[in-house]
Amino acid sequence: MIQEFGNDVNQALKTLQMGGIIIYPTDTIWGIGCDATNRAAVERVYSIKKRTEQKAMIVLMPEISWLSSYIRYVPEVAFQLIEIADKPLTLVLEGAFNLASNLMAPDGSIAVRIVRDPFCKALLEKFRKPIVSTSANFSGEPAPALFTDIEPRLLAMVDYVVTWRQNDLTPGKPSSIIRLGPGGEVSIIRP
Repeated sequence: MIQEFGNDVNQALKTLQMGGIIIYPTDTIWGIGCDATNRAAVERVYSIKKRTEQKAMIVLMPEISWLSSYIRYVPEVAFQLIEIADKPLTLVLEGAFNLASNLMAPDGSIAVRIVRDPFCKALLEKFRKPIVSTSANFSGEPAPALFTDIEPRLLAMVDYVVTWRQNDLTPGKPSSIIRLGPGGEVSIIRP
């Protein structure tokens, strides 16, 4: 399967390495992405979406083992939730570091999802850094369930649009979101 989207991974990789912005399929819905450690790229995503920096964005990682490189303390319950989740799960965790400062919420937390999607995993593993994921829509407009739902104006504002899965007619759904406190306290934000 990697051969099927290999060229897309390589083009998206080059774009991210140069600080560019991509639109790509994720394990949930189509997203706008950039290098999660690049402040200028993150600022550009906010600008493209017409979104305030007070609304933090999700960061994608390919493996649980990456969490300790970007979160100061990961409660044990985080690992358990990720392992038992039967659908995409985003965790809001406190104590983010090594990420663009304008990506984190004012309280220092960050929303993280460990992806299962093969395209995202391949891209993240090659890039070797987390990637921003925010819905491919202008702020306040409906999130795109399908590639065809993405505004052409938005597509024209990014540096690379992945072709993999553009013809997929299976509607994407947003992930569940759970906030975890440092002591493992659980708050369900979106079931």
